[in-house]
Order: sequence, then structure tokens, then C-alpha cells
Amino acid sequence: MKGRLDSLLAAGVERGAVPGATFCVVDANGVLYNGGAGVRSLGSSEAMTPDTVGQIYSMTKALTGAAAMQMVEEGVMELDAPAAEVCPELADVGVLDGFEVDGAPRIRPPIRPITLRDLLTHTSGFVYDLWNADLVRWRRSSQVPDLRSGLRSSLIQPLMFDPGSRWEYGIGIDWVGQMIEATTGLTLGEVFQRRLTGPLGMTDTAFSLSPSMTARLASIHLRQPDRSMIARPPDAASDGEFQSGGSGLYGTARDFCRFIELVLGHGEVRGERLLSAATVRAMASNQIGDLRVRPLRPTNLDVSNVAEFFPGQAKSWGLTFQINEEPAPTGRPAGTLMWAGLANSFYWIDLVNGVGGAYLSQILPFADEQSLGLFYELEQAVYESLLNND
Repeated sequence: MKGRLDSLLAAGVERGAVPGATFCVVDANGVLYNGGAGVRSLGSSEAMTPDTVGQIYSMTKALTGAAAMQMVEEGVMELDAPAAEVCPELADVGVLDGFEVDGAPRIRPPIRPITLRDLLTHTSGFVYDLWNADLVRWRRSSQVPDLRSGLRSSLIQPLMFDPGSRWEYGIGIDWVGQMIEATTGLTLGEVFQRRLTGPLGMTDTAFSLSPSMTARLASIHLRQPDRSMIARPPDAASDGEFQSGGSGLYGTARDFCRFIELVLGHGEVRGERLLSAATVRAMASNQIGDLRVRPLRPTNLDVSNVAEFFPGQAKSWGLTFQINEEPAPTGRPAGTLMWAGLANSFYWIDLVNGVGGAYLSQILPFADEQSLGLFYELEQAVYESLLNND
């Protein structure tokens, strides 16, 4: 497996799929493969090694969901109670019901309160303006800052549909992070450190970069129309008003695989139980009924392409993973969990075969055909190697 995965990563760099990428594969007992190829930044000689740090964006959601489910187990949060009991601002959130002739938004009350389950499954009505033009229009007319501002006021936005009526990707899990902070009196990072990243040994996963992480940070690269890439200047270091439970973490592929080991171990890693097996089963099962995951159609092609994993196949959603309802061409079976980060980082968790992995590249726009294709090649090679016992 090692030789084949090393070769695939190197070939991906050679053909320009990525400037650099790392890939880690684990089972419940630990690492099966951990490697990297290419450079951290075009124009630099710093190699993309397994300890390279990147912005993992929405891979953050899985940790926020797991922390919330720990609190559900303890009885301090409830999946189906009104979320406004924890975050009172949510009681005043309405549904956008169109716009007046003068452009003013029409807002009506939702048919029922938002719940934690709604927030975890992207069925609350909260969406991202990156994939919803109506929210872009509302934000412009209301002059409310977007999430990039780091302001907590950016989370105060209307719902695009009634809770429970459809699936659409959005900021719901940022609100889950706010619920966790309100319940514990701690920052989300402190909760992670005490309950997840600390016990799992995820020392390179955090909302703020340590000096060591900064020294190993990869640049974000922008894919150009001719398929070449340029490195984007680093963002100015600043802490926002809230730690984003939906997209705020930095980390490594290996660190994220420590979390994958927890799920593959049905809530237990190296003799330490962090989640019950029943909770992991719930997290890994369809929580949206007959609703299905929909393609993400961007409002800004500089940031995202049209995004759908395995188009044409049915996908549901758990707590907080996408679930493949059919076997995929890479070899993953039905029931496999997955999701991604905006800069083209991806992971999958296969509880049937007891294997999973994380892939880290740092490229925009999201759903980059070449980087995603490399991830699929690597995943397929893992299954072929396991089938051949090599």
C-alpha cells in the first residue's frame, strides 16, 4: 500500500493536480499509511510532509458534532428540544419569505422551533451565502457582515426554509458551537481540548496557530482558468469574536485521523471511551429521513465550484456526516461517512470495513476537479490494497 500511495501522491504533484498534499489512512488500531508529496507553497522548497498544517475548514464540523453528542449523552443538551432554550437569540429567527418590490426582505415566523438535531443535520433552514443567492441578497439589503468578518453578529441571519423541511448546507453547526459554549461556560477550543483533541492526542489541531504549527503551515493556492495555481498571501493573524464550530480549525491529516480512529472504534480509542457505541451508531445513521443531500451551487466561482460527491448517487446525513446510501466507485460501501473542508481537504470513515482516511490539500475553489480526483484515486488504491492484502 505504501509504495502505491506514495507513487499516486507524487504523480498528482507532477501533473499539477496539487502543489502538495498529505494523506493518512487508519483503522481502529492506528495508522496504516501516512505520507505526503510536493511543497507547502509554490515557489518554496519546503516539502509537504505528514506533519504539514492546513486550514481544515468544514472538517471542523465533525468535532463540534461529537462534542455536542457527548453533552447529549450526559443529559445537559437535548437533540429535540428548542435550541433557543440554550441560545435565546434563536427564538427570534424568522424565515425569509421573499422580497418586496423595493427589495426589503419579507420575514415570517417558522412553523416550529429549531432543534439541535436540525442544526447538526443541516435541516434547520440556516444556509451559507456561498451557495444561496437569496441569502446573498438579504445580506446586502440588511448590511449584515458575513462569516469572514469573524463577528458573532454574522450568525444572525434568517432561515431559508422551515426547520425540518429540506436539507441545505449551512451555518447550523456554528450555532451548535455557540450552544456548547453557552452550556459549558468555556470556549469551544477549551471544550475540544478537554473532551476530544486532548484525549485523542490531536496536538496539531486548534483554532489559533501555535508557533510550531505556524512553522509547518501550508499556503492556500488559487486555481487559475488555465489550471495552473498561484499561492495566496497568508491571511493576517487575527482572532474573531467567536470560534467557528463549522469551519474554524487548523490541523493535519494525521491529527484528523485520530478522530477517525475514535469513530472506527465505536467511541473508544486505546482503552479510553469518549462516546458510547450507541451514540456513534446514531451519528453514523440517516437522521434526515426521506430528505437527501443536494448539490451545492455556488454564488462565487472563485471560492467554490458546483459541489457534489458521487453525483447521481443518493446521500443522506447523520450527526454530522454525509452518508453514502449506495456503494461508490472508489470501493467504499453503502453507509460510509464522509465530508470535506473548503480548501479541498476530504475524509471518509468506513465502519463496514473498519478503515478511513484524511486527505489535506490547500486549494481554492472548493470541489477542485484535480484535487478531488486525486483523493478518489488514493481512496480506491486503499481498497484495492486491502482486497489484495498488501
